[in-house]
Amino acid sequence: MGSLNVSLCGIPLDNPLIPASGTFGFGYEFAEWYDINCLGTFSFKGTTRQPRFGNPTPRIAECPAGMINAVGLQNPGVEKVISEELPKLKQVFHKPVMANVSGFSVQEYAETCALLDREPQVGWLEVNISCPNVHGGGMSFGTDPTSAAEVTAAVKRVTTKPVIMKLSPNVTDIAAMARACEDAGADGISLINTLQGMRIDLKTRRPILANTMGGVSGPCVFPVALRMVWQVCRAVRVPVIGMGGIRTAEDVLEMMMAGAAAVEIGAANLVDPMACRRILDDLPRAMETYGIQNLKELGGR
Repeated sequence: MGSLNVSLCGIPLDNPLIPASGTFGFGYEFAEWYDINCLGTFSFKGTTRQPRFGNPTPRIAECPAGMINAVGLQNPGVEKVISEELPKLKQVFHKPVMANVSGFSVQEYAETCALLDREPQVGWLEVNISCPNVHGGGMSFGTDPTSAAEVTAAVKRVTTKPVIMKLSPNVTDIAAMARACEDAGADGISLINTLQGMRIDLKTRRPILANTMGGVSGPCVFPVALRMVWQVCRAVRVPVIGMGGIRTAEDVLEMMMAGAAAVEIGAANLVDPMACRRILDDLPRAMETYGIQNLKELGGR
């Protein structure tokens, strides 16, 4: 069997599969289905400085080959994540975990990351810059290179662990966003977050989502994600995590051939709780089919 081992920001992974934030809870929920230590790691539920109830319901709408969500970063806040969620996770997951962080100001990002950076089980900080900048008129940090760089630099000043900036695809030049983060000190880049979309109920003639718009994910976004990962991998020197619509072992190989050092799997977990385990079990077969002996050889090809 070929080697599945990869490395992410200097930390070794048994394989490149990483369940994406918002689709895997805090891990222990999925530990009831299978031993989650088989995964490379996972990115836990997006965490903010203060607790958030999230958006009003309905929060989910179906679309062809995917789904739209507007959950609104529901989470208990960083202090409860540290005091309640991480101790429960430690009982079932024995590897470094990726902490996903969101915020609505530069200070909020820095404070949350500083607290999580102290936790021994946290291996990486994945900073989601798709949130609206409340001090900048509501525009997302991830749609302006200057704002993205400001968040990156602020987080790097207060942390010691690898910082991975998670980019929004809702931009004109994704490579420019990635370069701005790298220049500000980012240790890695992850992409793509969801695309903006909406659905309308023909019977009520109103948007299905209470929030009107939400994030589109699932197989329908895979070609867009692949294209953006390809562009970013050629624009930066830091490792890139590719995500967006991955649901098969072949999708994993394709994303890594575009240059990704590892991959995150999101919406597939919501359709099938065993998705990551199924893909992992099938990966050696796909590698043999395409003559791949070592996944490390794919990055940047």
